[in-house]
Amino acid sequence: MSTVPSVSSAYSRKNPFPARLALNRKLTGEGSGKDTRHFELDLAGSGLAYECGDSIGIFPKNDPALVAEILHALHASGDEPVPGTGGATKPLRAALIEDYQITQPCKQFLQFLAERAGEAGSFLRDMLDPLRVQDLGQYLWGMECIDFLHSHQSVRFTPEEFVKVLRKLQPRLYSVASSQKAFPAAVQLTIAIVRYQSHGRQRKGVTSTFVAERVGETDRVPVFVHSAKGFRLPEDGNTPIIMVGPGTGVAPFRAFLQDRKVTGATGRNWLFFGDQHRESDFLYESEFAALQSDGILTRLDTAFSRDQAHKVYVQDRMKENAADIWKWINDEGAHFFVCGDASRMAKDVDATLLKIVETEGSKTPDEAAAYVEDLKKTKRYKRDVY
Repeated sequence: MSTVPSVSSAYSRKNPFPARLALNRKLTGEGSGKDTRHFELDLAGSGLAYECGDSIGIFPKNDPALVAEILHALHASGDEPVPGTGGATKPLRAALIEDYQITQPCKQFLQFLAERAGEAGSFLRDMLDPLRVQDLGQYLWGMECIDFLHSHQSVRFTPEEFVKVLRKLQPRLYSVASSQKAFPAAVQLTIAIVRYQSHGRQRKGVTSTFVAERVGETDRVPVFVHSAKGFRLPEDGNTPIIMVGPGTGVAPFRAFLQDRKVTGATGRNWLFFGDQHRESDFLYESEFAALQSDGILTRLDTAFSRDQAHKVYVQDRMKENAADIWKWINDEGAHFFVCGDASRMAKDVDATLLKIVETEGSKTPDEAAAYVEDLKKTKRYKRDVY
């Protein structure tokens, strides 16, 4: 059996490990509306240890092409000295690539424009009213700093003024998609590459396109482990688990299944997976089929929303299997896991679970709510949502 490194690592969020990108493989097939990829990062020599349920933080670099466009809008060469976020002085171009958030406009940036733009800044000043937070959020959707630099060309920033009104570039967390017991010197991730059109421009997710497009063979990806103690497999390997993970939300459950296979855990495993099309969006289909053949993955229920006229989601599959879900949870002590989109999917799954407890358990709505709350308190209902 493979073992997890036990050496205490010198690497952390403050001192990330420069990992080699060992694999960048597209998971979605031809005709998919998405570009979801499987990445493997080499952790050899790092001493980094992670557990299933943890996340890996990646410090990205900004797109040099976008930086060049911003420099042009600023009438800057890129060689101008400015403070980096670490305190040291560096050329403006390097600071914009490595240190600052240059896509999503922050409040300080917008305030600077509103104050300096005179009459042209009146609309922006109105939108920045604290009472119009919701309106501002809707207005800013799909807009980036470059849009405002183009639309407020009368406002001139010095290089130092510009970086001063930007936020620090933050790392992005991705759920671990592998068990370190199975892959001792590597970590695997499942990442949806963000690309979309808005306001006549092609937009790119900073971190997802960094690893997908801009990390070369000699480049390194700065990474650290982010622990998630509240999203762990049951300590008793005999305990059954139910996992709901549509899209990239399946990542930690792939890790869970790998872990249970390596450790010989006998608890039954039930996975609900969903996406748009079975033909092009069934992530890790062959792996899950093999795990079913091996008896590791006890049940697999899928929901491909666009393969029929009526959209079907994971919560619909839960409703169809309500009696069995109740039996697994109530009679057999199963732990219930959810990973993925917080705004809609996780809320719908939560509402469906409440209804299952109410109907299958013959409970009042208040009793069902208390039952689900108790599942959370006893760490049998765990969520990793974003």
